Amino acid sequence: MDPIISVHDLHRSYGQVHALRGVTFDVKRGEVFGLLGPNGAGKTTTLETIEGLRVVQRGKVVVDGIDVAKDPYAVRRRVGIQLQDANFFESLNLIELLGLFAELYEKESHPRALLELVGLEGKARSRAKALSGGQRKRFSIALALVNDPVAVFLDEPTSGLDPQARRRLWGLVDTLRERSLTVVLTTHYIEEAEALCDRVGIMDEGRLLVLDTPRALVQALLDRGFHRDVEVVPATLEDVFLDLTGREIRDAAD
Repeated sequence: MDPIISVHDLHRSYGQVHALRGVTFDVKRGEVFGLLGPNGAGKTTTLETIEGLRVVQRGKVVVDGIDVAKDPYAVRRRVGIQLQDANFFESLNLIELLGLFAELYEKESHPRALLELVGLEGKARSRAKALSGGQRKRFSIALALVNDPVAVFLDEPTSGLDPQARRRLWGLVDTLRERSLTVVLTTHYIEEAEALCDRVGIMDEGRLLVLDTPRALVQALLDRGFHRDVEVVPATLEDVFLDLTGREIRDAAD
C-alpha cells in the first residue's frame, strides 16, 4: 500500500539557519505517527511544510498523491490541522462553529456526530469561551475533522493539560486510529508517544535521527548495552494522582 504521506530530502533554511537538513520518511495509511525532538529540532517546520503552510524550498512532499509544492491549497483541503493554541469566535456556540467551518470547506455539516466523537455532546450549545482547557483541545480536534480529512495533524495536543485530561485525549487518538484515520502528532511527552504511536521519528538540529516502532527503538538501545543507573519503579506519581482522583474524567474538571 502506498504511504499517505511521503517526505523526501526535505530542506528548509531561514537565512543562515538550517531548520531542516534532508528529512526523509513515509507515513502509512491509518497509523499514528509521532515526531519527537527538543525545541528547535524542526518538528513544527516539518509538519507545516507537509500541511502546505510553508513553501517547499528543496525536496519533495506528497500527501495522498498530491505534490505539496505544486498544489498546497489542495493539500490544505485534504488534511485536518489542530494547533497548539486556537482562537475561536467566542460569541458562537459549538454547533454554530462547526457549521461555519463546514461551510468554509463546502462540506456537509455533521456537528453533533463530531461533538459525540470528541466527548462534547453535552456542550453543543455552549460557547467556546466557556470550555475548559481540555475541552478546548478536544473541540479543536473536532474542527480539524470537519472536512473529513485523509490525515489529521496534532501539534503537542496535550500540552498544558492535567493527567486526567491528557488520558482522555489519548483515548480520542485511539478512537481515531480505530476509524483508520492517519494521525501525525508532535509531543514533548515521551510516555505519550510510547503509548499512542505505531512509529516515532526522533529529530534534532533539523535531521531525522531514527524512525521505528517505540518497542524496536527501546530494544535497539538495550542491545547497545544501555542500563539505567536509577531503579525503575512499577508506578509513577501520575499513577498515584489518577488512582486517587479517578481515571474516569469528570468533564467539568478537565
